[in-house]
Amino acid sequence: MPEVTLPTNEGGTERFQLSSPRDFPVQQNAPFNRVAFAAAHVVADPLANSDPWLDAPIDWDRTIAFRQRLWDLRLGVAEAMDTAQRGMGLDWPTAVELIRRSVDAAKDHPGALVFCGVGTDHLAPSPDLALDDVLAAYEEQVSAVEACGGRIILMASRALAAAAKGSQDYAKIYGRILSQVREPVIIHWLGEMFDPALAGYWGCADHDDAMEICLGVLADNAAKIDGIKISLLSKNKEIAMRRQLPDGIRMYSGDDFDYAELIEGDEAGYSDALLGIFDAIAPAASAALAALAADNKAKFREILAPTVPLSRHIFQAPTRFYKTGIVFLAWLNGQQDHFTMIGGQESARSTLHLAELFRLADRAGLLRDPDLACRRMATAMAIRGVN
Repeated sequence: MPEVTLPTNEGGTERFQLSSPRDFPVQQNAPFNRVAFAAAHVVADPLANSDPWLDAPIDWDRTIAFRQRLWDLRLGVAEAMDTAQRGMGLDWPTAVELIRRSVDAAKDHPGALVFCGVGTDHLAPSPDLALDDVLAAYEEQVSAVEACGGRIILMASRALAAAAKGSQDYAKIYGRILSQVREPVIIHWLGEMFDPALAGYWGCADHDDAMEICLGVLADNAAKIDGIKISLLSKNKEIAMRRQLPDGIRMYSGDDFDYAELIEGDEAGYSDALLGIFDAIAPAASAALAALAADNKAKFREILAPTVPLSRHIFQAPTRFYKTGIVFLAWLNGQQDHFTMIGGQESARSTLHLAELFRLADRAGLLRDPDLACRRMATAMAIRGVN
């Protein structure tokens, strides 16, 4: 097997030999007994004549091709979410174009599932905002997504977090929006570890108190809610909330640290999945979900177990930089021709971080073409001074 020189934490280098990749599917025909979405990244256009810190040039062909690959694996696509750098390089005009293209592509892919992020990211957060300003921003995006024929993921709002005076303001805004939507939505509670501007969401600094407010919103609007995704990186909080959900509302795990355990579930229930890490481990996730549906829990655990250390590494603090690892792995696996990201985010992780990501991806059997992965890793390391 091929080798590559990697840096070590001790300040030196080592020759690292790759293992054989796992034989994961590229086309999944077996059924699942969980609903599973991958929050998909976007592929930047590295040759666009633009300012990479200010603009968001997208390679549309590669971006849509990546979504088609996810659909081939029977994974749904959670579109224009934070994995796609929404609000972190991907602006609203580009996001709505991404949504339109993704929804159109799904029509040509039988069985393809796509839900689309709706937020208020075109509205600058400020404590001087009126709640009606936040409501109007949400309504504008809901209208745009529904006009495209898209289903909605109602994302957390930085503007609402800045403008709300208490939990009653959250209940008011969510109630108004949910009363208007055409089809049941997925609500996304994104924690401050992913976006510091969302600290104190639901009007409470304490997550347990915030959960009570959120559960009240769900109960009051249950007919308009398909499910909720919570991204707090706490399996105990997810399980606690899952056990209190109103009938008919799904829990979509957003826990990129403990997803395997949460998806498998316990005697009281399980979580479905809406995960950024499923972008990076899609073939493994698909194979594992097929095994779980076939009641082969041992195989489900065996496949996903080595992906968990990789995910915990990719999502380590500062968690909001996890997108860098997601795109880096896509490049290593030949799913795009470059390691360039909108907003210049390819620089957000250290050389040591990327080296350890490479080791962990290899242990999980996810580097499908070892020769290509080694060549690209050697290039990345050489650029950063490792020879």
